[in-house]
Amino acid sequence: MVLLSVSAVATGQNDSSKIKNDSLPDRFYLLHEVDRDGVKLPEIEIKEVTIHARPERARRSEYRKYEKMVSNIKKVYPYALIVRKTLAEVNEELKDIPGEREKKRYLKDVEKDVFAEYKDDIEDMTISQGRLLIKLIDRETQNTSYTLIRDYRGKFSAALWQSVARIFGTNLKEEYDPYGEDALIEAIINEIEAGRL
Repeated sequence: MVLLSVSAVATGQNDSSKIKNDSLPDRFYLLHEVDRDGVKLPEIEIKEVTIHARPERARRSEYRKYEKMVSNIKKVYPYALIVRKTLAEVNEELKDIPGEREKKRYLKDVEKDVFAEYKDDIEDMTISQGRLLIKLIDRETQNTSYTLIRDYRGKFSAALWQSVARIFGTNLKEEYDPYGEDALIEAIINEIEAGRL
């Protein structure tokens, strides 16, 4: 009798301790049932995680360069998106404008508006940020900056701006190569767009 009562008390304590010490989180994940080759399996969607190692002493300068690149891209990338959006709007408007003179007038008005709005921001950019912007414009529009200036402002303007760019060590004809020398830039932009940077 004593043994049965002790085991009943012990069992009762184990049940209550399970309830008290239950560690189910407030949030839980719902498994979805997915059919894979005729077999129904549970599945859960998880977010991608990127892991960066801590830099060693010898690699700190490389890490600083990476951090500087991230900072520059965060500053310049929105302007490349603005160029893409503005270019799309201009192309839509140009379809409805009948004559060449009216098109040129419209392009001059757009240029004045854009310069008035973004002149101070562009002037505050460093040369490395300017080089980066040239590449990102090519990424977003699939046209080099030189080609855009030539198509919208003429060959003389394109040559003039190319010579100014060359004085500062840049090239308006530079193309974006996401699988070559610009692979790091592409990876950083993907991280920014995914919200991880």
